[in-house]
Amino acid sequence: MTLKDKLAAQRIYLFLAALFITSLVVSNLIFQKFFYWYPLDIEIFGTKLFEISVGILPYPITFLITDLISEIYGKKRANQVVVAGIFASLFSLLIILVADNVPATSWSPVKDDMFSTVFGNSAIAVFASMMAYLLAQFVDIQIYHFWKRLTKGKHLWLRNNFSTWLSQFVDTLTILLLLCSFEIIAWNKFSGLLIAGFLFKVLVAAFDTPFLYLGVFLFRKRFNLKVNEEIDLI
Repeated sequence: MTLKDKLAAQRIYLFLAALFITSLVVSNLIFQKFFYWYPLDIEIFGTKLFEISVGILPYPITFLITDLISEIYGKKRANQVVVAGIFASLFSLLIILVADNVPATSWSPVKDDMFSTVFGNSAIAVFASMMAYLLAQFVDIQIYHFWKRLTKGKHLWLRNNFSTWLSQFVDTLTILLLLCSFEIIAWNKFSGLLIAGFLFKVLVAAFDTPFLYLGVFLFRKRFNLKVNEEIDLI
């Protein structure tokens, strides 16, 4: 690979990392709003499918990106993005804590109580999300590369879905356990939200598989990569 191609691959990697970090931080900030989508009239443990947090919307993007980075750039680069995401979450938490503790002026459009209502639980949310995130991303990357080695780079759909399904279950279970333990969400909502959240993520994982295939195809075509070949960045 020429130096020009390596520089282009480096720029793309930075854009993917930026998209990953943005999706992760935003999901931590917006999690307190819940929405509903009722494709079927089904209720599980008192929760209808699907009543879920809006924080779930950008979060699956992070798993799509780590799978794409794992496939093209390798396990080391995927882990680097995860570490960067942890740093970004901690830094956003610090900013929120400072902003929540400084007093609002009398003419401020957003008052202290309003700000605390929206962002007051963000410290707990970021902590819960980070614990879930660490476990889920570790599971995702490890399983992805296990299947990649086993299949010698073939059957992309297999490692994409198997790694994402299990890691998303770990993520959903961990964050709900922590949020219920901190009494942000009532325990009677736990089972319903766990099933609804996991099923929704399974649907999203199945939906994003064609996008992963497209991304891998474009990378291999642009950089003349063989099956199972990875880009070694500068």
